Amino acid sequence: MIAKTPLTSLDLTGFTEREPGVWTDAAGLVLSVHFFPLIPDLPAALHEPQRLGAGLAQLAAGAGGGLIEAEPGTVDGVPAVRQLVKMPLGSRPGQAFLGSWTVPRAGSSTVVKVQAAEGATTGMREASVMAQVGPAAYFRPHPYTGGQPGGLPYHVGDDEQWDARFPDHPLTLVRAALLRLTPTVTFDDRFKALPPFDGPAAPQPLPHLPPPRRGWFRRKGA
Repeated sequence: MIAKTPLTSLDLTGFTEREPGVWTDAAGLVLSVHFFPLIPDLPAALHEPQRLGAGLAQLAAGAGGGLIEAEPGTVDGVPAVRQLVKMPLGSRPGQAFLGSWTVPRAGSSTVVKVQAAEGATTGMREASVMAQVGPAAYFRPHPYTGGQPGGLPYHVGDDEQWDARFPDHPLTLVRAALLRLTPTVTFDDRFKALPPFDGPAAPQPLPHLPPPRRGWFRRKGA
């Protein structure tokens, strides 16, 4: 298992381990994996994408950030939701960008997350895109809420179509890394066999978990 999670494989090419479950690369990306033995705190079931997206947009806004994308999908055949979120750095100007897959089961979840922050130079992508499309077309209602839910504003500068023009931007790097890593993720069959997540209104009993010191599953012969 990888870092006491249900992950059995993940392509870590180019990444250096900094601590259990956390890796970095030369471009400044931070990759981490997490297991939460709790009922997932997603605001809706995966089969309700509009409600899920609206809830996640409100959560990101409440934390001072902004939801860029939230799309249901699968990781190693298990239903999941992919998110791209931007957050203010707080201590200095600029933003951090986080891309993640949340893979929920009835009483637990696994998260694979990639993040990167802007450096000393900030706002160049946004200024360049705004100059091209014009201020009136730059800011748009959030696709999941129909308005601006607060936090960092939703705008077209974060769209994937601009990534090729800004190959070194942290959002471009996060989006590309998540795309590359996703097909390399595999889970232990016991995690995949857990009951599915049916949404916050229908929580299921927590599955039995081994002692923390053993990791998520006991190793053979342990």
